[in-house]
Amino acid sequence: MTKAIRMYETGGCEVMRWEDVEPGQPQPGEALIRHEAVGLNFIDVYHRTGLYPLPSLPATPGMEGAGIVEAIGKDVTEVAEGDRVAYAGLPPGAYAEVRRIPAHRLVKIPSDITTEQAAAMMLQGMTARYLLKGCYPVASGDTILIHAVAGGVGQLACQWAKYLGATVIGTVGSTAKAELARANGCDKVILYKEVDFAEQVAEFTDNRGVDVVYESVGQATFMKSLDCLRPMGMMVSFGQASGPIPAFDLSILAAKGSLFLTRPSLMTYTAKRKDLLVHANDLFDFIRNVGVRINIGQRYPLSQVMQAHQDLENRKTSGATVLTIE
Repeated sequence: MTKAIRMYETGGCEVMRWEDVEPGQPQPGEALIRHEAVGLNFIDVYHRTGLYPLPSLPATPGMEGAGIVEAIGKDVTEVAEGDRVAYAGLPPGAYAEVRRIPAHRLVKIPSDITTEQAAAMMLQGMTARYLLKGCYPVASGDTILIHAVAGGVGQLACQWAKYLGATVIGTVGSTAKAELARANGCDKVILYKEVDFAEQVAEFTDNRGVDVVYESVGQATFMKSLDCLRPMGMMVSFGQASGPIPAFDLSILAAKGSLFLTRPSLMTYTAKRKDLLVHANDLFDFIRNVGVRINIGQRYPLSQVMQAHQDLENRKTSGATVLTIE
């Protein structure tokens, strides 16, 4: 028997239980993975609370992990026994010592990237990739706004955007996170709890506005983020850490300058294996060629994931969080 987190209902952190499970042998098209590390992401909180419903209950949450392939099922060609692999996205089930997963969702980890680094960066790194290259093609000369720029996605997106030649404005919630943002190349850092970030963006851009806003905070910042855009600018809403975004009249987008708004998902951008590999390989190349720092800000044993969720929700974390296998 192995251990895993199981949920029988949605709700607070207490719904996650550390239990014995039997993962079984891989079926055709599946691989059996023994995790060495698991990534923690805000989507896990959304699954736990029911904001984003899991396919069914009981279930094991978790969308990102890395480890060793222990066995493969019939007709698997993507990986082999003994491969170091990582994944991010559907199906959930990463909060486990051992799990089965469709082999077509796995990517092999390059030799110069550690398994822990892979577990910390796959979901956040491929998210940064589709934000900067899929939703809006960031290019040299662009000015962009990234909320929560000291978070896991924010740090990677900031470094990647700088590599692409953009000017990056970022918001953070504390002076410590401001220093972290500057260390990652953020050009202008705004303490959004202390000042009006829309006014600061207007000042930084001589009232022009930014080309694109990457909005992951949600309720607390959503409407003011629209005010930060230039005419015909793009807002990419990809999270709601402060709460769900209330319904609003779409004509507001016209009134504020014929704005564009999108609500993307990594699962859509990597649904086809060829697209998954493009995202993963772009990420690996970026990490390798630019010397990007994968900042693992905190580690928790997988059995203590309740505490990890509490700290994530209370914004006590910075960078990536890894759940370790004891």
